[in-house]
Parts: sequence; C-alpha cells; structure tokens
Amino acid sequence: MATDEILERALDALAVPGVLLGHRLIASGDELALLPDEIGAFATSVDKVKRASGAARIVARKLMAQLGQPEQAVPKAASGAPIWPPGLAGSLAHNSQVAVAALARRADFPSLGIDVEAAEPLDPELLNLVATAAEIRRIAEDPYQGRLLFAVKEAVYKTVHPLDGVFLEHHDVEVNLADGTAAVRTGRVVRFRTSLSSQIVVLAFI
Repeated sequence: MATDEILERALDALAVPGVLLGHRLIASGDELALLPDEIGAFATSVDKVKRASGAARIVARKLMAQLGQPEQAVPKAASGAPIWPPGLAGSLAHNSQVAVAALARRADFPSLGIDVEAAEPLDPELLNLVATAAEIRRIAEDPYQGRLLFAVKEAVYKTVHPLDGVFLEHHDVEVNLADGTAAVRTGRVVRFRTSLSSQIVVLAFI
C-alpha cells in the first residue's frame, strides 16, 4: 500500500483507544477496488472520484481485518454516507491526494467522522461562510485555522448525521479548537482531535 510516512505517524498520534485509522495515497487503478455492491453508486461519477472512493475502501477493508472482521463491501447510501457492516462504525474521506478511513466497534463508538484537507490556507473570502462570528474572533482570521475549522465541521457532520439524520450548515456547528469540542444546533456536543502534518486530518467521535 502506498503511504505517507509523515501522515502515518500523525494518524498514530491522532487516534483514540478503540478507533483504528488508516490512509492510502490515491493511485491509478484504485477504482478497480470498488466491489459489485459499491460500484453502482458511482456509475455516473468521474474517474477521479471512483479512484478516490476505491482507495478509501481499500483502507477501510484493511481496518476491518485488523478488527478481526471479514473484509466487506461499504456501499454508499443515497445521502452519500458509507453503509457499514453491522456492529461497525466508521467514516471515509479523501482529497485529491490521499484517502483516509476510521473504524471502530459500534458498541464502543456509536458514530465517527473523519475529514482530510490539504495543508493549505483557506481562502479568506470563504472564512465567513465557514466560521461563525465567535469562531472568527478566536482564530484571528488565521487562514490555516480557517481550513482546520472547515475540516472539523465536515468531520462533525459525518458523526452527527447517521445518528440524527439532520442536514447541518457550517454555522450550525460552533467549534472550540482549544478544548476539542463542537456544539451542534441539535444540542449534541461532539469531541474531536486534530492533526496538522503533510495533511490536515480531523477525527470526530461520539
């Protein structure tokens, strides 16, 4: 498996007990890893999306094996969320370079969310779309912090949506980077951990 040593070390430090994390550098041919139960959901997708989605599922199946589970299909629901085998909770994410996955036993973690973003500043013009007024005051408009906020909110949405079925806008999530919690308008408080290395990665969990 093609991996990034710096990112691998960062993921090892990011993980919480009971949660497995993994990654793969997206490579030509990864689209062939999509199984029959998975490929239908990507029938109209462009090749780079199929490739990244296949790469993420390669990682997920490796994590299943580490949990002593058979390597199974992870179909995509109509909402876009992955459908995990019974007893497992997980999350997938990718950017143009790397795919990541998080997996745990549902008895230990009812829901997980992961996101990966390029370690690049967020366009200042996007900051108001992503961050609330209070968040902007706290980060002093640091564009890297803006990108981190975006990643946190994506991971939190992935964590909350399977449980509540509620669509969230960016401003529906208030992030406190200092204490690693995000308050959602539904009343949930989600914990998260962040890593900045060759990529920005956020793991959110309940």
